[in-house]
Amino acid sequence: MSRGDSTAEIIARNQAHLASTYARADVAFVRGAGTELWDADGRRYLDFFSSILCTNLGHCHPAVTEAIREQAGKLVHLSNLHHSLPQSRLAELLTATSFGERVFLCNSGAEANEAAIKAARRYGHARGGRFEILTALGSFHGRTMATIAATGQEKVRQGFEPGLPGFRYVPFGDAASAEAAVGPDTVAILVEPVQGEGGVIPPPPGYLAALRELCDRRDLLLLLDEIQTGCGRTGTLYAYEHEGVAPDVMTLAKSLGNGLPVGAMVAGPRAASALDLGAHGSTFGGNCVTNAAAVATLEVLTDGRTLPRAARAAKRLWAGLRDVAAAHEDLGEVRGRGLLVGIPTSSPERAGAIYANALERGLLVNVAGAGVLRIAPPLTVTDSEIDEGVDLLRQAISS
Repeated sequence: MSRGDSTAEIIARNQAHLASTYARADVAFVRGAGTELWDADGRRYLDFFSSILCTNLGHCHPAVTEAIREQAGKLVHLSNLHHSLPQSRLAELLTATSFGERVFLCNSGAEANEAAIKAARRYGHARGGRFEILTALGSFHGRTMATIAATGQEKVRQGFEPGLPGFRYVPFGDAASAEAAVGPDTVAILVEPVQGEGGVIPPPPGYLAALRELCDRRDLLLLLDEIQTGCGRTGTLYAYEHEGVAPDVMTLAKSLGNGLPVGAMVAGPRAASALDLGAHGSTFGGNCVTNAAAVATLEVLTDGRTLPRAARAAKRLWAGLRDVAAAHEDLGEVRGRGLLVGIPTSSPERAGAIYANALERGLLVNVAGAGVLRIAPPLTVTDSEIDEGVDLLRQAISS
């Protein structure tokens, strides 16, 4: 290790020079492999949060790492005024594995949602100027001005008023409330298949199907934010597959590049032409290296082995977490889908204490919503790692 690179020294530099926009834990990681991370002082941790659900295939997956190395030696970036091989491969894979016809490539989830919002407004502009989008209370769609306006959490919007007009919030999981809210200016409904930042909240069965029927009947676009739920996280490649209904637009990011910054807006037949020539752009969207990583990620996710293995891992994890939760009166029922799991606690303070205790023991989890433990190990997590992680969490809860 070079001079000045201990955990304490890295933290000191960050505190001196980085914007104070994150509540960072007092740990500095320098290496990762699969579910494991090592800090600058050589201590090992289990990552049961997948770096905010960005490394669904684990840290430094060999296929993704090799794709990055190979592409970086050929061509790193190319203007979107020209065609590139990695873009073409990624767009082809995204449409072949989904409902989509067209793809807009970008760098993040917020950018993908921005593109979806713009596509909906262009769609409405051609239909009498409709512009309003219904979103769900408790939702989270990003940190740009448009996506915080779309987010159904007041704490996220606070301090940035006045917000972008054109959004109204309805209860999540309640299709009847969504229908009652549709007005003459409404053009789309934007929801997450499972709310992540809101507290790992799955909707009741039939919710997405009811929204699909409503959108078809009222000529609305159904926009699904799959930034957390996509890329195999819930057990299928895309979460909308659980209900057998397709949206008009799906947004992806986080694990699409298994840790590299890449996002995508995937549009079906009704929305595919909404963003036409000159309507939108992104300088680094479609970057050669990040797109090569995304191609490799999707190829692993669709290899016929990874998702079935992840489904078995999810069953083992849920069984262990249910045993842990059942032993503590201040913990609620385990909820979520696949390897996106939430455990409600009695308070945000209790959840924060468990998070801190877990970190002390070498386990990374997260707190979402109002005191919900969010647990999301990589899809590649092994049985022994699941057992170790559950045991560490049990200790953290009991201490």
